[in-house]
Amino acid sequence: MKESDLINTTCPTIEEARKEMANLLEGREPNYSLPQSLYNDPHMFRVDMEEIFQKEWLFVGMTSEIPSKGDYFTVEIGQNPVLVVRDDEGNVQAFHNTCRHRGSKVCLEHRGKVANLICPYHKWAYDLKGNLLFAGTEMGDAFDMKKHGLKKAHTKVGGGFIFICLAKEAPQGDDFDEYLKTMDEYMEPYDVENTKLAVESNMYEKANWKLVIENNRECYHCHGGNHPELLNTLLEWDDTNDPRAPQEFLDQYARQSAEWEAEGIPHERRDFGHHRNRIVRMPLQEGKKVMTLDGEAGCKKMLGRIKNPHLGSMRILHLPNSWNHMQSDHFIVFRVLPISAQESIVTTKWFVHKDAVEGVDYDVERLRLVWDATNDQDRVLGEDNQSGINSLAYEPGPYSETFEFGVINFLDWYSTTVQENLKKK
Repeated sequence: MKESDLINTTCPTIEEARKEMANLLEGREPNYSLPQSLYNDPHMFRVDMEEIFQKEWLFVGMTSEIPSKGDYFTVEIGQNPVLVVRDDEGNVQAFHNTCRHRGSKVCLEHRGKVANLICPYHKWAYDLKGNLLFAGTEMGDAFDMKKHGLKKAHTKVGGGFIFICLAKEAPQGDDFDEYLKTMDEYMEPYDVENTKLAVESNMYEKANWKLVIENNRECYHCHGGNHPELLNTLLEWDDTNDPRAPQEFLDQYARQSAEWEAEGIPHERRDFGHHRNRIVRMPLQEGKKVMTLDGEAGCKKMLGRIKNPHLGSMRILHLPNSWNHMQSDHFIVFRVLPISAQESIVTTKWFVHKDAVEGVDYDVERLRLVWDATNDQDRVLGEDNQSGINSLAYEPGPYSETFEFGVINFLDWYSTTVQENLKKK
């Protein structure tokens, strides 16, 4: 069945869609899942793209993916191709990946290295700051090169994480800069610039992007055989304030956090922007070092200045599209991007010390086994969730405030952000 068969085929104007979105969010019942159309309607999806993914800060990748001048990678934000490149001065730049001549993509590969950015269609050339260098004599003497540079996306970096914003004016006053400063502090021990991408996966999921995030924000579903590989090492507690956390865990946290403090490793929970951004270091199961199947090291070389292999996992959340796990010998970053109302792409990247040698210091298959399995298990859960939501019988259901508070926080942030952005029209 096609997605278009599941919804009213009447095509509203974008203004009508915005009004419908505002009404649905204003009338939603707190601590319940969203109305059906917010999970499966293309018109509501368009509003999501305009009010969230074209206006908010999005995680796209790590600075160590582009270590040298001219290194770049590309990413698709809906129908907006973007390229991220390291310029001549070592700064990270992001541009709309569309030529100022007739709109062709400039960089066609997912990754690469260039001296200049050259459009393959008519060979217009741009420098690494987006300035137009060459357009040929065909444009005539009156053509102004300075007015036809690549269009920039806003770019910010914190702790080696690259964020972009496609809006004309980036969001202000949401303590995002404070979050970035904290990222610098908490990621300092890892020395991200001296890491490298070991492997990357891109998983297509037939589910709305919000369902992907909702699934990530709770571990209510983790037991019952859903995630056997992950539960070999993961402790499901959110932090020391989690009401479900037993005394045994609190004692373990107190013991390990004292070790972290002795090594100067940050660990205390920090929250920013109404549950939008969060950092906290959490122990893994007793005796486990990292998130491999047996809990033993995934790479022989530890990261940065780290000496203690029992750093647990520093969990970093960034809404709307990323969660991450920082460990002693490797770290894993996750990025979610929407494709359509009922399709998403989940990208997972594993990073190791830049001097680590594949096949000697780490084995790629072993490194990725746990999260490959977990991602695929979550994909099935998300797609089944989407199929059920598409039913005529679906109506919003209640969340457990004890087990699904992370989902509640996410939807509260989503609802507030969309409503506030809609009012700015």
